[in-house]
Amino acid sequence: MLKSKNYGALTAFIAALLFSAAAPLSKPLLTFLTDFQLAGLLYLGAALGVLPIIFREGSLSSLRRIPKRDILRLSGAVLFGGILGPIFLLAGLRLASAGSVSLWLNLEMVATAVIGFFFFKDHLSAKGWLASLGALAAASILAWQGGIAGIKAGGLITLACIFWGVDNHLTALIDGISPAQSTFWKGLFAGSVNLALGAMTAPLAASPIQILGGLGLGALSYGLSILLYINAAQQLGATRSQLIFSSAPYFGLFLSVLLGESLSIYQLISLGLFMVSMILLFKETHSHLHHHKNQVHLHRHNHTDLHHNHDHADDVPDAKWHSHKHNHEPTTHSHPHWPDLHHRHEHN
Repeated sequence: MLKSKNYGALTAFIAALLFSAAAPLSKPLLTFLTDFQLAGLLYLGAALGVLPIIFREGSLSSLRRIPKRDILRLSGAVLFGGILGPIFLLAGLRLASAGSVSLWLNLEMVATAVIGFFFFKDHLSAKGWLASLGALAAASILAWQGGIAGIKAGGLITLACIFWGVDNHLTALIDGISPAQSTFWKGLFAGSVNLALGAMTAPLAASPIQILGGLGLGALSYGLSILLYINAAQQLGATRSQLIFSSAPYFGLFLSVLLGESLSIYQLISLGLFMVSMILLFKETHSHLHHHKNQVHLHRHNHTDLHHNHDHADDVPDAKWHSHKHNHEPTTHSHPHWPDLHHRHEHN
């Protein structure tokens, strides 16, 4: 059974793999759809994509049953990550190549790290900062090799990355509903708003195949990808999961090579620097005496760590992953940890 840290890393990488197809496959759809229309279809597709998982979970919480703190966080995630983020991304994608936009998206990692450090108690050691700088340098090498996509396009993508950085932290803190439910509500509201705005500003001229293509791409690259990212963020914290998620452009690079593009020396250097940064990140250790307050929340967990020692009515093996609402008693202890759902404390 994978430990929590390894499980979070694996889900973050799969999320990145799915998201890597978003820009290349969205580009041709922009020929037939406006930015608002395609953004709406992508996020409505995300909501549809997680419905089978919600049905398997057995229920979908109504908005009245979601804790107030999570309603506020979810509202922020809908606004920043579901409405503003994709609109600015697609506006930039319309002006630049899909490859250039994919490289610009590495800025989301930087935005997440900076926002997390200053606003969300997301501690970074010297190795963590070095890993962040290494990943940024890797992205810069690729961007330099590919040239500047344009000041306007770069500015639009940068704003999208900032919005998604805020969204990443807000989403990582939602613990009153499951990741699938969080993704569903986010996709439903954000997709409906953008599609309505798209219908008001321009007629929907796309064919049924093109509309289904937008929904299908949204189901995989935004629905399943977001769901896996939320699981990773809850296990690793938003900044570290975002560092792994920033591998998406490199998956896109490999896909491009498989489709016949050449591999440059700049790309190889960037890939090597990125891998070194990831090794530094996972060698980072952070341990000190810290206090846990009483907390009741819902998330995927098992009973092999120091935080989940509650009882079950039925006999659940310690290593089995499961999800339900559970209570944490107040405790003070010291152990290596990352800024996950249980470790959002101050540091001196």
